[in-house]
Amino acid sequence: MPLIRNCKLCDTKFETKPSAVANGCGKYCSRECGHKAQRKGKDMECYLCGKYSYKSKTNLGRSKSGKFFCSKSCQTKWRNQEFAGPKHANWKGGRASYRELLERNNIPKICNLCKIGDERVMSAHHIDRNRKNNCVENLAWLCHNCHHLVHHHKDEQDKFMAVLV
Repeated sequence: MPLIRNCKLCDTKFETKPSAVANGCGKYCSRECGHKAQRKGKDMECYLCGKYSYKSKTNLGRSKSGKFFCSKSCQTKWRNQEFAGPKHANWKGGRASYRELLERNNIPKICNLCKIGDERVMSAHHIDRNRKNNCVENLAWLCHNCHHLVHHHKDEQDKFMAVLV
């Protein structure tokens, strides 16, 4: 004859066998309630997108930043924004970061001369030809072909400067 008990988690009534109660079982109405009762962590809000995801007690204690993420992709997006430029562990004075600077400032990848939009052939060009001057105003997108022409042909350089003005 089944016993009628109340679930320890959700307090709904359910039937269980006397043998299950004798073995220490029969406390929860379903496997789902039994699983939820065993969890010691919390549902945390993703710092980036706002979704909630479960974090175990161990993971709650491991966070160095105090921020929690729903997935590795959200964590990577945050990390790429947070640790860019001088905060990055491999920062070497910004000599080679001009391409990323154009991308972070949402400057469309379109060649300023021929207007081609194929991202695979784009390169960043220093307008004053000083590679240490990495101001956004000194940088422009050029395709590989136009970049070569601007550097090696005076008339193309003049055409490029006219486009900028």
